[in-house]
Amino acid sequence: MKTIFMGTPEFAIPSLKVVSQNTDLKLIFTKEDKRNARGNKIIYSPVKQFGLDNDIEVIQPKRMKDEEVIDKIKEVNPDLIVVVAYGKILPKEIIDIPKYGIINVHSSLLPKYRGASPIHSAILNGDKESGVSIMYIEEGLDSGDVILKETCEITEDDTLGTLHDRLKELGAIGLEKALKLIEAEEVKAEKQDDSKATFVKPITKEQAKIDWNNTKEVIFNQIRGLNPFPGAYTHNEKNENIKIYKSEKLEKEYDGENGTVVEMTKKGPVVKVANGALRLLEIKFEGKKLQSGADVVNGRKMAVGEKLF
Repeated sequence: MKTIFMGTPEFAIPSLKVVSQNTDLKLIFTKEDKRNARGNKIIYSPVKQFGLDNDIEVIQPKRMKDEEVIDKIKEVNPDLIVVVAYGKILPKEIIDIPKYGIINVHSSLLPKYRGASPIHSAILNGDKESGVSIMYIEEGLDSGDVILKETCEITEDDTLGTLHDRLKELGAIGLEKALKLIEAEEVKAEKQDDSKATFVKPITKEQAKIDWNNTKEVIFNQIRGLNPFPGAYTHNEKNENIKIYKSEKLEKEYDGENGTVVEMTKKGPVVKVANGALRLLEIKFEGKKLQSGADVVNGRKMAVGEKLF
């Protein structure tokens, strides 16, 4: 089965390996190269690097609607196109080319969390379960028929990072199953129930700012749902930007205003919130390295009575 793969970040690599090992992979699409923060070094996407390392042709078009892009795909004449976190919308002219269509590995249990931030959203909302959906791409946003799903548990110890890593491997497992079904022409895809669809946009700076008037559950989920990127943040009285990467929920009630540091413990500072408190376990002050809560206490980087906002 001749295939084309389209993807960009690390999340796509396990699935790309499955496509490379189980099909006749002819061509890889990935997003344009970036420059590092200083602008003096070009950074290849993980998918491009895989292609270079394995002598597979890689192209990086700016626009998928360009005639030369469509002509290139027609020239390859793939049986199937596989998309995993590519980051570009495909026009109908491309969707209609492959014999078996275009399939996508989406990191949620569709129709829940269609859109740009499904992994973040699962943890931000305190979900107990997540997974991946192997689905057909159509013109709508993540609305195509679903070939199969793979599920996994979300625990309170999970962060965006740990769930991301579990789902990228789960996506590859589901994709391998889907490829076998497609090749055997045994796919029984199910239509999504659009009435149950939810949509999630890219995470904004406003979503990352901690509101200490929220409950400990909401803030706890916000902190782990944005770890490692972009990081939930707050400010101190010096107006320093402080990112919080790990916290612990406490039942103890404290007097005073929400957002106030109310206790210094061996494990970290304790901050009052709407229905109890949170102990801060991993903290990064502006321009500094990530520190444990214990190091912040020992270094007197915070003090009882200090206000965070």
